[in-house]
Amino acid sequence: MNELFPSRADRSGQYTAKDIEVLEGLEPVRRRPAMYIGGTDERALHHLVAELMDNAMDEAVAGHASRIDLELAADGSVSVRDNGRGIPVDPHPKFKDRSALEVILTTLHSGGKFGGKAYETAGGLHGVGLSVVNALADRLSVEVARNKTLWRQEYARGRPRGPLKKVGAAPNRRGTTVTFHPDAKIFGDGLSFRPATLFRMARSKAYLFRGAEIRWSCDPLLIPASDSTPATARLHFPGGLHDYLVSALAERKTIAPGPFAGEATAGDPAGRVEWAVSWPEDEQGFFQSYCNTVPTPQGGTHDAGLRQALARGLKAHAELVNNKAGAKITAEDVVGGACVMLSVFIGNPQFQGQTKERLTTAEATRLVEGMVRDRFDHWLSAAPETARTLLERAVERADTRLRRRQERETKRASATRKLRLPGKLADCTRNTADGTELFLVEGDSAGGSAKQARDRETQAVLPLRGKILNVASASADKLRANQELSDLVEALGCGTRDRYDDSALRYERVVIMTDADVDGAHIAALLMTFFFKEMPKLVAEGHLFLAMPPLYRLSQGSTTLYARDDAHREELLAEAFSGRGKVEISRFKGLGEMPPAQLRQTTMSAATRNLARVRIPEGDDPSAIKQTAAIVEALMGRKPESRFAYIQEHARFVRDIDV
Repeated sequence: MNELFPSRADRSGQYTAKDIEVLEGLEPVRRRPAMYIGGTDERALHHLVAELMDNAMDEAVAGHASRIDLELAADGSVSVRDNGRGIPVDPHPKFKDRSALEVILTTLHSGGKFGGKAYETAGGLHGVGLSVVNALADRLSVEVARNKTLWRQEYARGRPRGPLKKVGAAPNRRGTTVTFHPDAKIFGDGLSFRPATLFRMARSKAYLFRGAEIRWSCDPLLIPASDSTPATARLHFPGGLHDYLVSALAERKTIAPGPFAGEATAGDPAGRVEWAVSWPEDEQGFFQSYCNTVPTPQGGTHDAGLRQALARGLKAHAELVNNKAGAKITAEDVVGGACVMLSVFIGNPQFQGQTKERLTTAEATRLVEGMVRDRFDHWLSAAPETARTLLERAVERADTRLRRRQERETKRASATRKLRLPGKLADCTRNTADGTELFLVEGDSAGGSAKQARDRETQAVLPLRGKILNVASASADKLRANQELSDLVEALGCGTRDRYDDSALRYERVVIMTDADVDGAHIAALLMTFFFKEMPKLVAEGHLFLAMPPLYRLSQGSTTLYARDDAHREELLAEAFSGRGKVEISRFKGLGEMPPAQLRQTTMSAATRNLARVRIPEGDDPSAIKQTAAIVEALMGRKPESRFAYIQEHARFVRDIDV
């Protein structure tokens, strides 16, 4: 400990004015590069190229350049060339012994983007980009073709190696070319530029500004055999972000025929927004945003504007079509899983930090929302079927979000106390799930008989009050508020949908035990619908069963048999009973009317009962699963016309009707 924190007596020297250092020129950049490029790793290395590309793109966006060249040479150096106006080379008014070019390359916070006269919109704002690249390069050369004359100057680690030289006439050339090699003293010997990363950067810049053509070239020896990056490419996309999104999605299926895309200007060049949004069916999305062609991976105020526009637009459409469930959707429900591209051009943007990863300009939210909202409203109105599908998707995501929040709150509430089970649950005594069963019965009367008839060690009973909620047609709000289903989920302990955990299931079998009549069949259908919708993996793993209680009791003398239905009754009468003597036939009114001994013998005892396992078509047959889902939706869903059509189509197959 003494080595870490020496005592006062061990300390030598005094703290005086001589200890105060003043770092001049570009020395602060070399001492603390992370303050300017975010570190000294591979990401920071490529940020140097991004700074140069941003400067070239600013010239293009300002209307002074139409072509940008990005070249990666065999020695690891990078060149960025544009055909813009070229950096001024005349003496600077404040530093008359130096050219404006040298001032820009050797002085922090120097440039032509502060006053707004040279650039109405720009990605380079702080006047440090080019000087930082110069400071962190072991060699850098800059060529400027301006007024039909070519100029060149060489630098090493931020210092000029000589004066600005006039090379000669350049009648057919204009613009700036910067070539640099990163300093190994800063980045180490193991880092080098990746062709794939630089190519993606060049391609994204071309998509962001359709008026620029970017030419990419790379020494073929630098491209690995497994890399598909081309050695040369001409990048120009007149369709802008729309083209990029279509290319990125490729063959992936989306819920809309085409992206919601467009661009708008706020009446002046310093306020322009372009966007493209698509919703893939697999919900593997991304959100890429830019400000003045600078990527903002951490989002910011422009992201917020787009999210608000989409969320408020879809909620307004829900009100228009009288879909009350739309009121609960949020921006994340709409944007989550979507592929989003957003680009804004604004004057004097405010970023968080020199690396510009997050936009903080407050006006950007209002600008983006105002431009996108009206166009989104029109897009939804023009495609009602797409709007309906998109709304259903957002509502489903909202339901999932609310259900997860409720599950988290339940877990937090019960984290410090013993497992809370529903009050009506008569649990079994065995502590493990192996060999245990949960019987779901209809009503307290049947529950009372089942509790007396059960094997207390392995069989649990949960009475349900009447017909449970039809989850295929009920809203998510009603599902969450339904006490019977909440008790059932809590008793099982395994969660629902994507949060289902088979290892947490408290019982090996779940047995639906209802009366052997039409009402009982309806309740069983409702429960099977619940498990199919909310816990399909429970069914797929073979945990769900249907009990087969008898409907009739037949007795003659000492012979007593039980019949499941009318057909089984007639079969027993014909085969199991002799013609002599009267056969007494009694029909059970329900499970609650059966003596516990008979219920145990006929329905609950593993030695004498019959169970029917409920199955889902095997996972290797997607068409069968889709067909099952379609039947469940037709018979149990919200559209009565679907049930009517199904009945009409299959009525000819019906033999017996129990009304």
